Amino acid sequence: MPVSPPTPSPAAADEAHLTLDYLLRRMRFKSDFPALGTSITRIQSLSGSESESLHTLCDEILKDVALTQKLLRVVNTAHYRRAGTDPISTVSRAVSLIGLAGVRNLALSLMLLEHMEDKVHAQQLKVEFLRTVMAGTLASELSHQSRESEEAFLGALFRNLGRLLVAFYLPEDAEQIRALTTVSEEQPEPLSDAQASVKVLGVSHEQLAGHIGQSWGLPEALLACMRSPEGRVPTRSLAARPERLWWLASMANQMAQTMLDTEPVKLGDALTKLARTYATSLDLRSDDVSQAAARARKRLTELTQALNLHLPAQSPGERLLDTYYVDAPNSGQTDGPTPDALGLGDDTGTLAPELPPPAVDATSILTNGIQDITNSLVESFRLNDVLQMILETMLRALNCRRVVFCLRDARTGQLTGRLGLGEGADVVRDLFKVPLVLRPGEQPELFTAVCLKQVDTLIADASAPNIVNRLPTWFRDRVQAPTFLVLPLVMKRAGQTDMVLGLIYADKGQADSLQISEKELSLLRTLRNQAVMAFRQAASG
Repeated sequence: MPVSPPTPSPAAADEAHLTLDYLLRRMRFKSDFPALGTSITRIQSLSGSESESLHTLCDEILKDVALTQKLLRVVNTAHYRRAGTDPISTVSRAVSLIGLAGVRNLALSLMLLEHMEDKVHAQQLKVEFLRTVMAGTLASELSHQSRESEEAFLGALFRNLGRLLVAFYLPEDAEQIRALTTVSEEQPEPLSDAQASVKVLGVSHEQLAGHIGQSWGLPEALLACMRSPEGRVPTRSLAARPERLWWLASMANQMAQTMLDTEPVKLGDALTKLARTYATSLDLRSDDVSQAAARARKRLTELTQALNLHLPAQSPGERLLDTYYVDAPNSGQTDGPTPDALGLGDDTGTLAPELPPPAVDATSILTNGIQDITNSLVESFRLNDVLQMILETMLRALNCRRVVFCLRDARTGQLTGRLGLGEGADVVRDLFKVPLVLRPGEQPELFTAVCLKQVDTLIADASAPNIVNRLPTWFRDRVQAPTFLVLPLVMKRAGQTDMVLGLIYADKGQADSLQISEKELSLLRTLRNQAVMAFRQAASG
């Protein structure tokens, strides 16, 4: 469990309570912690569109600090959560309980971020907002599983809650705290954020966030992640331990601050140094941090464009965006990608060996997933929802890095990516283009051959010479998966040639790590067959 902050003196405690009471009064006066208006508009449009997936809606909600906390606060009340059930700490579960209409109503209840008279204050609030979302995004990008990704996002995000509240409601105090934490001629050794906030407010930003979180009724697991763990970064792996999320939130916030404070030309070295500190505890490889930073920067840039957020040119806040994009430390100083960079080498030269993931009861997860899908198929269902359940079951059961579903395009006759779950799945999904028709004498690439032969295929080591030569260029250059599974979907047609309908693809980040027993393979084939059945029922219905 995280160590509690030191107990303040009676005088300091009184001052802290005064600050807290004042903040709560200001919040009640202004209705609630505000959200950006354009973000709410986007949420409303997503929740009202049947064509948008639950995955997309959840992703959009997680980008918004206010809507996220409101959702968690509301769904953890007795009205939504039945007695005896576990607290709800992820947006996916919250959305599934409230429903799309509930999300729209919730969005309407949030305050919009209006134009502020103090333009300096407005710009600083934007920087704080972007820094906070960057921390959450980095934590998500550095996560190993989709469930952990959501929890890590929230933990890293809400650790900044105190800073955001002070920046919005107490801008003069926020400016004074920033001055105390900034290096200057008069102040060569600035105070830490905790020291400065205690000096100005009588309470640290983190303690303030904890008080507010408790008053909102946030789940204890989230409150624990909002508290910075004390002591040195552990030198052992924290896989499958609750502390992993706490340290992941710490690293993500350090990364976000580093990206904000560091000159672009020095950022690569700074991130490499930070990666070494957390490599063992968070099971990070050498390029995980720089790649996560690049992906997070891209996501944040897209967010600012969608929200129409503008920052002054050359401002520190711009360092979080693609304006100062840095591929990786020492980028461009080599002749080409190494086997490690392609994900086809061993762990030599990485910051720490990739440890085996915690044991997963794959059979139970697959069996329960099959039962849930069976129940869905006997009722009225949406095809995309069933496919999402299938991918989710595979992702959890196999502890995959990502799972992608491809469907035959009636116009082109090739398989194209349609759905994806896991790390970078949206990007990988869009890369999949598998031709099913060959020119005379043309040798099929691996995915084409697997589908045409209708053979379930597990590639244990994609770096093997006989495999590398048959992989599509886009897969070698962009996906770089060292081990993967391919399950073709085939529609049997009476009196006609069987039709390849699609494929399910799953991969992991280390060669030979995708181990599947005969029992598990049988259950995976049942899942695949349920997908075919869902298509049949959808077509006939």
